Amino acid sequence: MRIAIYIGRRELLSDQRFVSLLDALRDGGCSLQVLEEGESPYDDTEILLSVGGDGTFLSASVVAAGMNLPIMGVNLGRLGFLSENRPEDIAHALISGDYTIENRTMLKAEVRTGDPAIDDWPYALNDVCVRRSGAAMLSVDVVIDGVCLPTYWADGLLISTSSGSTAYSLSVGGPIALPDSRVLIVSPIAPHNLNVRPLVIPDTSEISLKMHSRDGRYEFSADNRTCVVDGDVDVKVVVAQFSLKRVRLNSSNFINALTEKLFWGEDVRNIK
Repeated sequence: MRIAIYIGRRELLSDQRFVSLLDALRDGGCSLQVLEEGESPYDDTEILLSVGGDGTFLSASVVAAGMNLPIMGVNLGRLGFLSENRPEDIAHALISGDYTIENRTMLKAEVRTGDPAIDDWPYALNDVCVRRSGAAMLSVDVVIDGVCLPTYWADGLLISTSSGSTAYSLSVGGPIALPDSRVLIVSPIAPHNLNVRPLVIPDTSEISLKMHSRDGRYEFSADNRTCVVDGDVDVKVVVAQFSLKRVRLNSSNFINALTEKLFWGEDVRNIK
């Protein structure tokens, strides 16, 4: 098996857990390519390993989706829902085929920002977001499948996939969705009206956004790529026509991950 390795921080190359993973993969007959800055995986690469945390996984997903490569996250970061796997658990599972390739929804933003990092790759795995760029509040007019919602008065608005429901969306009060849920989540960021809540909609929806602010501009982000955009630039968000192939170990479980990483349901009455 030929494996390409995307590393978030170069100092991880000397991390003993990572070194042990490389040794185990080589001992199992795998051919490894550690990607340097700006380098692409070989054409016959079978899997891309993202080594670090979820931020690294989002950056590596641009490479993986662009080449239609399955991607697996190796957690040497902190929380890690996308990069959920411990280095110690990976080599044997990959070599023995004890894994599943799942399809994760990608978003496409139809917007012209002037920033090549977004205009050349207007896709996101977790979320697309508009935020105020200065002190003035942002008002966002939202149209979903031709139906106008009441204007959001807030610091911004977030559109998340089910994959992103445990990321930024969670921190602004959005619901948790199981990864295979076919939904999008629309959540206001620090809303100035008390009677608005996150909205769960089908992932077949087309979402149009029009922003208004006294600052005359706003921030736009797609996952971990951010730029400032003129206020008269509108945004349309739809599900992309392709998905990200994510490698999941057969031993992994999303509910267990919630319990272990977010202490979901922690209660003395639940102790077994």
